[in-house]
Amino acid sequence: MVSPLSDGGSVADLSRSELQRLARLGAKSRLEELRQEEDAIRHAFPDLFGGRGRGKAVDRTPVKRRRRRRGKLSAAGRAAISAAQRKRWAVIKRQRAKGKAASQA
Repeated sequence: MVSPLSDGGSVADLSRSELQRLARLGAKSRLEELRQEEDAIRHAFPDLFGGRGRGKAVDRTPVKRRRRRRGKLSAAGRAAISAAQRKRWAVIKRQRAKGKAASQA
């Protein structure tokens, strides 16, 4: 497929899908460059990454993390929390009202 940019066009002439395709290609290319650069750094300075020599390969597989399961709150528990919060808000509201009354007097 011939890109509209190859015949002297501008980025503004590209369709959205074509622009996304080119961006994806550029991102893939850059990632590969970064991986190669990382490999070169790891081989040049193995002691920085915990290795003593070139014998051990670095495992690059992503670590799957378990999602934290949250406990379910009963209706009574939600009601208790709600009541306690309303009580806190009432205290704050009274304190603000006292502050306004004192400043107006």
